Amino acid sequence: MLEERGAASWLTAELAPPFGRGIHFEIVAPTIAPLLAALSRAAWPLWRGVEERWYRVGQAEVGQRQFLVQDPDGYLLRFAESLGQRAKLSV
Repeated sequence: MLEERGAASWLTAELAPPFGRGIHFEIVAPTIAPLLAALSRAAWPLWRGVEERWYRVGQAEVGQRQFLVQDPDGYLLRFAESLGQRAKLSV
């Protein structure tokens, strides 16, 4: 849940910009291509460009194609689409 400033009952410390320090949100989409196109049209910079990442989950790996943007309050938003699952690679 994101809440607008002013809900004093939930404040744990004084608010000071940038508000989003130290956290980011992952948003999974069926495909990230339309999001990238919209950001490009708006001339909004990517905080981290498109990359393919694989994360270990048990005895397998799940893949994502992802990128990050920073919103005006400083929150990092990671948009990702699934690349499926594969056997864990040996190192």
